[in-house]
Amino acid sequence: MVNNKSYHYIEVAEFGGPEVLKLRVEESLPLPKRGEVRVKVLTAGTGFTDTIIRQGQYYAIKDKPPFTLGYDWFGVVDALGEGVNDFKLGQYVADMPVIGGYSQYLCVSTESLIAAPDGLDPAAAVAMILSYTTAYQMLTRIRELPAGSTCLVHAAAGAVGTGLLELGRLQGLKMYGTASKGKHDTVRALGAEPIDYRADEFVAEIERLTAGEGVDVVFDTIGGRNWTRSYRCLKRGGLLVGFGALQLTTGEEKVPSLLWGFFKLLLGWRMIPDGKESQFYNIHSRRKKHPQQFKEDVSHLFALLKQGHLQPKIDAIVDLDQAQAVHKRIDSAAITGKVVLRCNPY
Repeated sequence: MVNNKSYHYIEVAEFGGPEVLKLRVEESLPLPKRGEVRVKVLTAGTGFTDTIIRQGQYYAIKDKPPFTLGYDWFGVVDALGEGVNDFKLGQYVADMPVIGGYSQYLCVSTESLIAAPDGLDPAAAVAMILSYTTAYQMLTRIRELPAGSTCLVHAAAGAVGTGLLELGRLQGLKMYGTASKGKHDTVRALGAEPIDYRADEFVAEIERLTAGEGVDVVFDTIGGRNWTRSYRCLKRGGLLVGFGALQLTTGEEKVPSLLWGFFKLLLGWRMIPDGKESQFYNIHSRRKKHPQQFKEDVSHLFALLKQGHLQPKIDAIVDLDQAQAVHKRIDSAAITGKVVLRCNPY
């Protein structure tokens, strides 16, 4: 098995800002162990979750620097370890390791791999893993949402937000989305009604747009005090889904206070006889509890992508060595959709 080839990866040298991301070189390719394959990574996704990990604020990651960043990736099987019979060389695969994806090569157990069909665009394919699966599971796995249901999506022009809008449109949902004014064309293009979160009081706007009725579901990735305002947008019997927390990237919130604050709100809301529900969604935790559902959902999204039903919003495709610049853009909320790292030519 050939391994006399160097490759690059991005290392978190220490917790901190984008400047802690360092391009490193390894002088030889990793060798897969029994039950593993080596993957030539074509694309790695980026997003605000990566920035939270970079800051040392992601509750699910106990690793200390140095480590390789990268929540999800899409690639091709490059070498087989001993005993691997269910994957073959040249097969397209994907995974969501939470860390490790910002690399040109890596070794991974076949137990976590998800097979992908041939012919997918690698940038669009990697958008299906974290961003679109998060959106799809929130739309389908928490509560059944029949056609015509109304939804408010915060950060609607982001990677998960655009996924929610596009998938919601396929389900026949009526979508409203908060975004800055410059991103309203993106929101409209996905069939949703934009709300300028900087100029409009979104609670009042939702009341106006729904003639005082409110919405069936709010998907809130902002966190903190925003959850309370989102709860007010719900009609009786509505559902608030908190996921992620953009306020972590700004330093307005810390993980312990943020999560504790949400659960305190949950306890308080349950005392109100309004029929409303709320819960926090995390794709990593859900995958651990329901690994087969995760594989089924990613595979379903790959199929929709292959059939041409999905066109994820890709802001930019940049080389691996531009990871630091990408994180600066994420931190300044300057991205529409998703920025993808090109780890190897394709």
